[in-house]
Amino acid sequence: MSLSVGDRAPEFNLPDQDKQVVSLADLRGTPVLLVFYPFAFSGICTGELCQLRDELTNYTDAGVTVLAISTDPVFSLKAFKAQENLDFTLLSDFWPHGAVAQAYGVFNEKAGMALRGTFLVDADGAIAFAEVNGPGDAREQSGWKDAVAALAA
Repeated sequence: MSLSVGDRAPEFNLPDQDKQVVSLADLRGTPVLLVFYPFAFSGICTGELCQLRDELTNYTDAGVTVLAISTDPVFSLKAFKAQENLDFTLLSDFWPHGAVAQAYGVFNEKAGMALRGTFLVDADGAIAFAEVNGPGDAREQSGWKDAVAALAA
């Protein structure tokens, strides 16, 4: 079961592409956009994250920290970030495999991957926006932008 608007965002500590641990608790006081995606280097995921890269100022100008999370190992994330010139942090939910995706209700256990879940966490740690798309369904990112604008207003 996925999280809904108003729910408390589950805390996590995950390594980024450089093996540095990122904690959601350490970001309290700042809105955070969590973008779960199935796999680095896959077609739809690459398109979505490159669009996010190209439109990143929509989020950063509003004071939002963007974190993209997959079940890929850190080494894949480092190569993916470099290849696609991504300007935001990629987090590895590799081990325990998919534990954070499970906590957010977006883990596909059969495939061992995260679904396309998007969550905007407000500065107090509550979910302000939640959307989950299936494995083959690309996200329409206008909903995220509207949620960020509403949070910033």
